[in-house]
Amino acid sequence: MKKKIALFLGLLFAANVCAAELKIGFVNVPKVLEKAPQAESAKKRLEKEFSPRDKSLVSQQKEIQMLEEKMTKDAAVMSESERRNLEKDVANKQREAKRAQQEFSEDFNLRRNEELGKLQRKIVEVIRALAKEDSYDLLLTDGVIFAAEQLDVTAQVQKRLGSMPE
Repeated sequence: MKKKIALFLGLLFAANVCAAELKIGFVNVPKVLEKAPQAESAKKRLEKEFSPRDKSLVSQQKEIQMLEEKMTKDAAVMSESERRNLEKDVANKQREAKRAQQEFSEDFNLRRNEELGKLQRKIVEVIRALAKEDSYDLLLTDGVIFAAEQLDVTAQVQKRLGSMPE
């Protein structure tokens, strides 16, 4: 029994010695994403790409609103067939606008996810390069509940990412 305890204590001591020699760091990926110059560039590309469609959707909504106001204001002086045609026209335009808005949202989300995926891959590359160059044994990212300030290498990742071409 004493041999087992001595062996256990010896293994525990050896594990502590090994752990003391490990170089461990932490990267706050959401903070890197938030401050990455590539994120701002991606945002500008998305705005440029989707701005015309967004303006078109706003225009459609204004047209529908104008038709609804006309229908409300002029309903008393319109013939029954004119009123029905206008109601049908408004309903069709609302349906088209709703479909266009859904397509816009789906397309925008798809492109945003593509841009985010590219940036995340670039961040992972930077983290791996930093780990290799600075001889880290372990670099942690998401899921860390606590990391001491001296372990946080987020600023180094941000600096490297900022110096990379887009």
